[in-house]
Amino acid sequence: MGDVKAASAVDVIVCIAVTVFLLGMSVALFGSDSSQGANQIALVCGAALATGIGIRNGHRWKVIEETIVSGISTALPAVIILFSVGSLIGAWMLCGTVPTMIYYGMLLLDPAVFYAAACVLCAITALSIGSSWTVAGTLGIGLIGIASGMGLSVEITAGAIIGGAYFGDKMSPLSDTTNLAPAVTGIDIFTHIRHMTWTTAPSLLVALVLFALLGLGESGARPENALDAALALLDDSFTINPLLLAPVALVVYMAARKVPAVATILSGVAAGIVIALLFQPHAVLAMAGDSAGHGALRMFRGVWIVLFDGFSAATGDANLDSLLSRGGMSSMLTTVWLVLAAMALGAAMEKAGILDTLVKNLVKLSRSTGSLIATTVGTCLGMNTLTGDQYIAIVLPGRMFKVEYRRRGLHEKNLARVLEDAGTITSPLVPWNTCGAYMAATLGVPTLAYLPFCFFNLINPVISLFYGFTGFRIERIAERAADTPATAGVGTN
Repeated sequence: MGDVKAASAVDVIVCIAVTVFLLGMSVALFGSDSSQGANQIALVCGAALATGIGIRNGHRWKVIEETIVSGISTALPAVIILFSVGSLIGAWMLCGTVPTMIYYGMLLLDPAVFYAAACVLCAITALSIGSSWTVAGTLGIGLIGIASGMGLSVEITAGAIIGGAYFGDKMSPLSDTTNLAPAVTGIDIFTHIRHMTWTTAPSLLVALVLFALLGLGESGARPENALDAALALLDDSFTINPLLLAPVALVVYMAARKVPAVATILSGVAAGIVIALLFQPHAVLAMAGDSAGHGALRMFRGVWIVLFDGFSAATGDANLDSLLSRGGMSSMLTTVWLVLAAMALGAAMEKAGILDTLVKNLVKLSRSTGSLIATTVGTCLGMNTLTGDQYIAIVLPGRMFKVEYRRRGLHEKNLARVLEDAGTITSPLVPWNTCGAYMAATLGVPTLAYLPFCFFNLINPVISLFYGFTGFRIERIAERAADTPATAGVGTN
């Protein structure tokens, strides 16, 4: 086998330019529907180009193929969660949990404070359980339904849900990314959380002010008679009572106890099925149709259909039916396709050496502390865009920049904070990223539609950049590693 050459700057530029061009054309031609297949084709073409570059530089096809398979395998836990959430949504629609959340929400929440309240509620919940995905898949679904029922913007609501969920996830010691960033950089998690507060808290406060201002124009957004009509339809179609919120309480409790995500979600599915059989037998029978026999057999068929194909509402109101007809494992197939294509691209680019060459060249251009932090932010965003995975957007820049931060006398806590400010936070803003795909599929709002209203996620990286260029809350180590050999910054975490 011949020598393997490192990817050149031209290789990097060509691969990234072609991939970004194809993704841009996908959005231009298909708009919010681009994630239904067009983005996937663009990502696969990018992966094929990266593979071709790797083979030209001496990598063997078999090795690249194995790397792509390995890269895809890292996304399988997320795929299992996606399918589980699909069944969870269907089960919670069927059993009346989501309709109950919508019903009480429309009674209790004032439109004028709804967006800000939704953000705060999701932030507190995510802080307590450490999972933005769980919050979006439980409270988020209900809040989207409430917004639709009150005539409020589901796009703004999705932005509030995601902003709050990611604030809580980022600041929770139970979160996987909050543990990952300090592990990569070699610092204590609580040191990391305290240092993040300086960028995260101001970002949330600004976001809440913006949501409050948007809410001022929503007072009385929906006439009382229309609200009453929606409440009556929900009351006629479902048995509404507080006991139907038990599956939500179960999922939140299990997540807080750090029970694995899939087990937690499937427990929520099981609880939803039990509640459906006890409180919504008419809805279960309606899902079964007329050709499934009688009694228990029809109930069994109805539940089965909902788990794989979702719930179909028949309230008599087209808008309400559209809102409640959701879920099922099949509803996640396009999202899974997107995730697999993104992971294939990331793995091919990494094996071909394209990502490594990109980061090394960026470091050479970063002469000041501010420019180094800006480069880190840009690299994290680029990893989220090119690899489609927030974990890669934390781990790879963390590995690449750790030595450079120490060489310049910058404390590792600065790098850990930037990794979260840019890696964790921007992941749901990319349609083909696992997080962006999940949020769009779960909340039923396209990524590009909610993106302008993810104020927290957009503001946080900007504040991180501001701190970098001004030097505010940028901490240095006592003894500069620049005075020691370059390898001094490398060690076990």
